[in-house]
Amino acid sequence: MRALPIDSVHPVVLPMDSVMESTKALQDSTITVYTDSLQRTVGDTLKINRFKDWKPDPIRAMWLGMVFPGGGQIYNRKYWKLPIVYGGVVACIYAVNWNAQMLRDYSQAYQDITDNDPTTNSYLEMLPLGYDITGREAHFKSVFKRKKDFYRRYRDLSIFFIAGVYVLSIVDAYVDAELSTFDISPDLSLSIEPQFISGGVYTSSNPFSATPAIAFKLNY
Repeated sequence: MRALPIDSVHPVVLPMDSVMESTKALQDSTITVYTDSLQRTVGDTLKINRFKDWKPDPIRAMWLGMVFPGGGQIYNRKYWKLPIVYGGVVACIYAVNWNAQMLRDYSQAYQDITDNDPTTNSYLEMLPLGYDITGREAHFKSVFKRKKDFYRRYRDLSIFFIAGVYVLSIVDAYVDAELSTFDISPDLSLSIEPQFISGGVYTSSNPFSATPAIAFKLNY
């Protein structure tokens, strides 16, 4: 490869206006990028501070909890409590349905075994296959009646449990919102410090004169 002669190499001279325009464009793009980055940073900081400084209203949390279960927990932003609330409601509803179904079955069995119609024998479904109760009808009447009363009682209790979960969710939402401003910082402590009493204390031997004394005080 042959090198060019020195005389054939000419320097490239750019116009001053072109250089100034390129410099200005570079500065404008740099300022734009910096401004956008600064705005995003400030916006994210404001969002974080707004989330930290947000304080729920206890009355609103209570009313939302009364509108539907879990509403107060959603308003207080305690989403981790929702599975507990809805899990308790679903479990109680399942218990109501189960006990209601058993109550219907045993009520029908008790009704069939106490009537005089031989064609109504649904109570046989409650007994082992081929089990003969001849001569023991009175005993099984008592058994079916106890079972019927048992499942009626627990059906009613399950309904009360649903109401209890509902009320507890409302109370939890109100208390949680009320205690959101409670100070739980590590600075809360109890300390004992010495204190110098400049006025002194009065003694029984000389009640008209006071001498300086040292005492202890409790700081909370």
